[in-house]
Amino acid sequence: MNCEIDQMNKSYCPSLTEYKRRKTRVVTIGGVPMGGDYPIRVQSMTTVDTMDTLGSVEQCIRMIEAGCEYIRITAPSIKEAENLKNIKDELNRRGYNVPLVADIHFTPNAAEVAARLVEKVRVNPGNYADKKKFEVIEYNDETYQAELDRIRDRFLPLVRICKEHGTAMRIGTNHGSLSDRILSRYGDTPIGMVESALEFIRICESEGYYELVISMKASNTQVMVQAYRLLVQKLDEEGLQPYPLHLGVTEAGEAEDGRIKSAVGIGTLLEDGLGDTVRVSLTEAPEAEAPVAKALIDRYTQRAEKADPIIPICNVPIDPFQYHRRETIEVENLGAQNVPRVIADLSRLTDVQYADLKSVGHLYSMLLDKFNMNDLGADYIYTGDNAITFMLPNGLKEIVNYSSWQKAEHSDHLHPLLSTAQYLSDQPRHANLNFVLATINDLTPEVLERLKTDGTSVLMLHTTNEHAMPELRKCFFRLTNKGVQVPCIIKRAYGQLTADEVQLYASTDVGGLLIDGLGDGVMLGTELLPDQEKGAWLQTIDALNKLSFGILQAARTRMSKTEYISCPSCGRTLFDLQETTAMIRKRTDHLKGVKIGIMGCIVNGPGEMADADYGYVGVGKDKIALYRGQTVVKKSVPADRAVDELIELIREDARWIEPVILED
Repeated sequence: MNCEIDQMNKSYCPSLTEYKRRKTRVVTIGGVPMGGDYPIRVQSMTTVDTMDTLGSVEQCIRMIEAGCEYIRITAPSIKEAENLKNIKDELNRRGYNVPLVADIHFTPNAAEVAARLVEKVRVNPGNYADKKKFEVIEYNDETYQAELDRIRDRFLPLVRICKEHGTAMRIGTNHGSLSDRILSRYGDTPIGMVESALEFIRICESEGYYELVISMKASNTQVMVQAYRLLVQKLDEEGLQPYPLHLGVTEAGEAEDGRIKSAVGIGTLLEDGLGDTVRVSLTEAPEAEAPVAKALIDRYTQRAEKADPIIPICNVPIDPFQYHRRETIEVENLGAQNVPRVIADLSRLTDVQYADLKSVGHLYSMLLDKFNMNDLGADYIYTGDNAITFMLPNGLKEIVNYSSWQKAEHSDHLHPLLSTAQYLSDQPRHANLNFVLATINDLTPEVLERLKTDGTSVLMLHTTNEHAMPELRKCFFRLTNKGVQVPCIIKRAYGQLTADEVQLYASTDVGGLLIDGLGDGVMLGTELLPDQEKGAWLQTIDALNKLSFGILQAARTRMSKTEYISCPSCGRTLFDLQETTAMIRKRTDHLKGVKIGIMGCIVNGPGEMADADYGYVGVGKDKIALYRGQTVVKKSVPADRAVDELIELIREDARWIEPVILED
């Protein structure tokens, strides 16, 4: 049955229901080929100054031992490009033959040197041979073609050197560094990113050079996913080669936020069989990146064998290249224009006390005898058969199993969770809000028909299929195609996994749906040992609650905290990124919804922080430039004053609020 692809007017992957990896051409990179049937590869980038040969070698070895199969090293000028040979020779002398990738920005002459020395070069079309002055330029077809001819002349020498020396190339478009020319014609859009790469790809193919890997990176996960999908569709549409894809969310950040954001973007594409190499960009030591990338990749090693079959989709009701939230009715504070809600699963706790609600963001002060809610306060709690016996904080509502709801004293804050069989019965229900638990097999014509005219119910969709995200996506497609507009909660529960695995898997499963506008809330659970102590359960509940909010933020569907768009550091970095990011976070992490870009050098800013409201960019030793959006407002601020001046800039825009310390 092949109706799925036939009916898609904009196809971008082999299958929306069966795990099939996209078939690409094989690109040879040293002794580690990429694409085709080869495994999805892991890579990262050094942070040591490229001129520090031994320091670079030692870091490379740590990265290799952590799982890196390719290592990228910055080459901002000819001297660094030339020193790549010394790094490579020393690695070889020590018995390490990992392919090296030269990272090039602004300097074609450095790329031409590096292409003779290492296995691969990476060029950014936005700044390799193009202009970036943040100017709006009007082009007609003739003047635009003249610019393309100029780019071709500048780019051809590198193409010919790579072809002669058997050197591979990554054409890596970044959302934040599109050229003025591309921005003037296409705007700050995914199609602009794709066209920026296609211009270079067409030049390569005209020369018979096909050793290309392509990337479409952005710090905005929605833009990143849409751009990769569009790229695949455009390559096929133009009859160009099916080049391997390098996946990455640029400037993802640090710690939990960086991992969640990376999994939302990268995992969404891996689910659909896209991607041949992965780089997770964390503001941490580079050897910390490879294990995260490997954990994301390993989930798909046996996906096809483990997954339950899903019947193909004959009508895809969404545009995969543009974000549109699924249209729903409003039921209480769910659906329609409401932000997606967070439901915390407390069903494992048999005796919930006031203090226990701290794990879901509601803090009880015994001194004041009142609750305070932090920015990660859950909207609902699910308590199963263990209904809470005390009055809940204002605004927090409770969900219980239907049998328990029937026995309880009914109130506005207590809502039932019904099976589809209970839902189809004529038993009493809450007058305003009911939850219906359903799998794909429960969405029968009878259930769908009743939901169509029901203004009081919210679906809670769940699955046990290993191919979870596609099955849940099909549930949403079925609802849309049948005209059912009830809000839907995405429910995912995980078995005996590590906390890191739950974090990455949930970010992929839930984030992949949210990026396509599917989902009005999330409830995460995990099946740990049944005899786990209450304190351990509360820690688990707290982690899952924070994870739920983190996924919503990473998917750009609910902003509940400050977002930091920070680069992962490299040899160009002009200050300690980890230390500086921690310092800025300490002073600003209460600014809900504000996005701050922290970039180590002018190459990665202002372009790479395209989504940021404010930017902190290294421009020299102990010198910082501060940005409002993409406009520099303070050009050379001493580093010891820069955070204070950043805060002052936020104050000027009336976006600063004083931090509030909540009573425990």
